[in-house]
Amino acid sequence: MNFTRVLGKSSVNAIRVQKANARMLGRAAGAQASMAVRSYATEPASAGQIRSVIGAVVDVQFEQDNLPAILNALEVKDHSGGRLVLEVSQHLGENTVRTIAMDGTEGLVRGQKVVDTGAPITIPVGKEVLGRIINVIGEPIDERGPIDAKTHRPIHAEAPEFVDQSPTPEILETGIKVVDLLAPYARGGKIGLFGGAGVGKTVLIQELINNIAKAHGGYSIFCGVG
Repeated sequence: MNFTRVLGKSSVNAIRVQKANARMLGRAAGAQASMAVRSYATEPASAGQIRSVIGAVVDVQFEQDNLPAILNALEVKDHSGGRLVLEVSQHLGENTVRTIAMDGTEGLVRGQKVVDTGAPITIPVGKEVLGRIINVIGEPIDERGPIDAKTHRPIHAEAPEFVDQSPTPEILETGIKVVDLLAPYARGGKIGLFGGAGVGKTVLIQELINNIAKAHGGYSIFCGVG
């Protein structure tokens, strides 16, 4: 459907102005949010105690009317004295929250102190992250030292507005002829690759990463899950 015919040129121009204003406000809000997230760690945070540990699920009890928000990051010391991050997923009642551990829960005990950071999990962003390997909480695991990123962003964000999305489908040119000809990929869509061991799933992903970076000047992020 042609949006220009339905809405008219004046309405389309008004939408474009609104999009520009929304982008400006979004950038300003994003800058303020990133600054606020980095300052949360220095503010006094509420503390609770572990109530139960079942695998990766940890229930934490806080004082009355002092519960952390959903998706907030909690911190507790693991068995080796390091930092273990828990993400709040549910309020259970009785001043208790249910969290998901971002690493192993071995060594956690009931009554152990847990601190609310006051913000979601944040990860470093920017050119400093290119070529690096990080874990789910943004810590480098490639033995190449710390990541000196100037900006950190929360892993949870609002979905883009409808006016910021392209209404027309576009084909993502992968540079792999058989894919582009027989089963082209839609730009902005989701693609599933299914197959047994040794059939070339990882090779295909590597080709996509290489071709997109060289031909389109884009960025590729490879995530290992499971």
